[in-house]
Amino acid sequence: MNIVVTGGTGFIGRALCGALLQGGHTVSILTRNAGQVFHQPGVSVNPVQWNGRDTGPWERALEGADAVINLAGAPIADARWTDERKQILTDSRVFTTRLLVRALSRRSSKPATFISASGIGYYGASDDRLLDEGAARGKGFLADLCLAWEAEAMSAAEFGTRVVILRTGMVLEADGGALAKMLLPFKLFAGGPIMPGTQWVSWIHRRDHIGLIHWALTTTTVSGPLNAVAPEPVTMRTFCEVLGRVLQRPSWLPVPSVAMNILLGELGTLMTTGQRVIPTKAIAGGYIFHYPTLERALGAILVGTTDASRAA
Repeated sequence: MNIVVTGGTGFIGRALCGALLQGGHTVSILTRNAGQVFHQPGVSVNPVQWNGRDTGPWERALEGADAVINLAGAPIADARWTDERKQILTDSRVFTTRLLVRALSRRSSKPATFISASGIGYYGASDDRLLDEGAARGKGFLADLCLAWEAEAMSAAEFGTRVVILRTGMVLEADGGALAKMLLPFKLFAGGPIMPGTQWVSWIHRRDHIGLIHWALTTTTVSGPLNAVAPEPVTMRTFCEVLGRVLQRPSWLPVPSVAMNILLGELGTLMTTGQRVIPTKAIAGGYIFHYPTLERALGAILVGTTDASRAA
């Protein structure tokens, strides 16, 4: 396939583009830093300069694309949610997606598939209920952001393109994301759950996240929201217990929720609340998870085995 990717230099995008290239696909990356796009032996990627705000020559890269994968967006958890930061988070998702879809609408050849990122924040803070793709939208900044973001992406269906919305949970790998930030205190024997500890963590190994994207590319019956999470969400307390066991470190020092709120403000709610999300569409459609359980996922990431109990 001829595939165009936005957000292709980020934590998920770099790994995705590498996998697509290794799979024999032609990949163009729309990026603000075309000179920093990675290269791999034996494969090549076409970097295309854009700023995510303005029309321009980058639109030519969309002509003849079989699929477009939109992962663009400023990191959610890298700074306090001031009004200014909220605007950056919104513009980098909602406005950028609108710009991209409008550019696609002007091409003489439309892509068959448009896959666009979103998040399980769509469901808002929830209780113990299992949430599938049909669950109602929740409340709060993230829920409102995801609603607007998804609406821009779904407008691509108006010109006949199949649209898949990836509602992504916590993506796990050692070189980035939330897990990388959690490792240091555990390695220093100071790890523990963010309280109250009963909040749900819906997670996914990065390999499965990329696998779901590839599955969505090739499974033409899939459209609309797709929960990009593993089939077994866990509570924060259980997540930290498993992490400690895999690392052979204790999980004994809880982080008070009030401390998170003081330190991070409204962003702290992202850590102290959660959603119990399940990948109903993926399972029903036949996707087979490489890492269906947290212990297996963390074992593969941190000790190089698919059975973390062997490391204990």
